[in-house]
Amino acid sequence: MTSLRLARWSAGAAAAALLLLPAPASGAQPAADSISVSSASDADVEAYYATAEGKSGTALKSALHDIIKNQSKISYSQVWDALRNTDEDPNNSANVVLLYTGRSQSKWTNGGGVNDWNREHVWAKSHGDFGTSTGPGTDLHHLRPTDVSVNGARGNKDFDLGGSSIGEAPGNYTDADSFEPRNAVKGDVARMLLYMAVRYEGGDGFADLEMNNQVNNGSAAFHGKISVLKQWHLQDPPDDFEQRRNQVIFDVYQHNRNPFIDHPEWVSEIW
Repeated sequence: MTSLRLARWSAGAAAAALLLLPAPASGAQPAADSISVSSASDADVEAYYATAEGKSGTALKSALHDIIKNQSKISYSQVWDALRNTDEDPNNSANVVLLYTGRSQSKWTNGGGVNDWNREHVWAKSHGDFGTSTGPGTDLHHLRPTDVSVNGARGNKDFDLGGSSIGEAPGNYTDADSFEPRNAVKGDVARMLLYMAVRYEGGDGFADLEMNNQVNNGSAAFHGKISVLKQWHLQDPPDDFEQRRNQVIFDVYQHNRNPFIDHPEWVSEIW
């Protein structure tokens, strides 16, 4: 999506979101090498999606699947280093930004200890039972660095509105069966899940991942709630951080893109 088209879409989406949503709730090691990434040209992005242009509904979903299924894969251990680059703090190249807390901390404070960061599967890996296998279990388009205990609070819950505030992560809420992320990443979460639902259609030996409008999906290959996620997508359009992340994954690691970052308008064409 060109910068002008994205700006126009974002303005319209923000206006629509106001009608749909409630008011927002109030190491010592050297840094990994920082990756310099140039924005893809509009022509390059449009060429990538050429076979999807002009389609809608199931035809668009199918065309996008055929485009983005062509990707390189990395191992789960390689995800650590990849996240140091994909989620680099734009204001401090020695740090990553954690998804749910928004906290910036050293790229090297990863692990399982208190206040370490670990690898969050935004599409819960139990939803389709793919674990950490190479494929959906290591797909960088939905893996993000998160605080260990906040990751634990999210668990494998579906996404929905409401619940109790998480003390360590103000602006995030959870209850028995759902999790609500902070406003600044609501759209990021939505677009990551929608990518997964298009990329994984039952090939590659993995489950057919699909969206639904439920919580408590457990081990079923579904994630919800699509009605809320669509609202979040409108409320929080793709920003510079998300667009850079998409480009790093394309250029350096997987060589495929998240279409809903490049073309946010396609969400309403499919769902």
